[in-house]
Amino acid sequence: MNSDLDSSWKKQLSQEFEKPYFQGLTKFVIHEYETHACYPQYTDIFSAFNHCKFEETKVVIIGQDPYHGPDQANGLCFSVKDGIKHPPSLINIFKEIESDLNIPYPESGNLERWAEQGVLLLNATLTVRAHEAGSHQKHGWEVFTDAVISKLSENSENIVFMLWGGFAKKKAKLIDAKKHILLTSGHPSPLSANRGYWFGNQHFSSCNKILDDLGNKSIAW
Repeated sequence: MNSDLDSSWKKQLSQEFEKPYFQGLTKFVIHEYETHACYPQYTDIFSAFNHCKFEETKVVIIGQDPYHGPDQANGLCFSVKDGIKHPPSLINIFKEIESDLNIPYPESGNLERWAEQGVLLLNATLTVRAHEAGSHQKHGWEVFTDAVISKLSENSENIVFMLWGGFAKKKAKLIDAKKHILLTSGHPSPLSANRGYWFGNQHFSSCNKILDDLGNKSIAW
């Protein structure tokens, strides 16, 4: 399953691939894709990594599950394919960027352009059965993506981690806050955003200021 994973990540995660949980996860995912419609496309499961090399990662945004509707998920959290209607959380992300940085609302919801600048868009679970939210949770993906976060924390410095909502905030325990920067807020979903927990967090301008102060190139959000 990991055969098309970028070499920079294979080097960091090679031990994970040998563990029994990952071998069991691989069998589960292959069977699911053979017997059900699943998302993202099989070849896009590791797209978040293939658009953002390990050593080039400057920012990490953590999501929970891929979109489970047709043609939405492309392997990057919160991102959709070109030409696909923007889901509510993505709309609120773009609205916050618009107000925070005075950047016009974009036509495309494809966030590969962020990933290629060093933003790892990591879902905790990388696959899902069509129309069944959370259907691939607790089969091993969370163990794998926790290992990803831990490897970044251990073997990198000065990464900006954006933790949105309760689920993502729980990942803070995997991150060395002495080496990295954590930005936390409510989730961009309408339920959270409409209660005042999302809009105005200014994470995008804050992130760019941090990167500038570190001498890194800021992100063109």
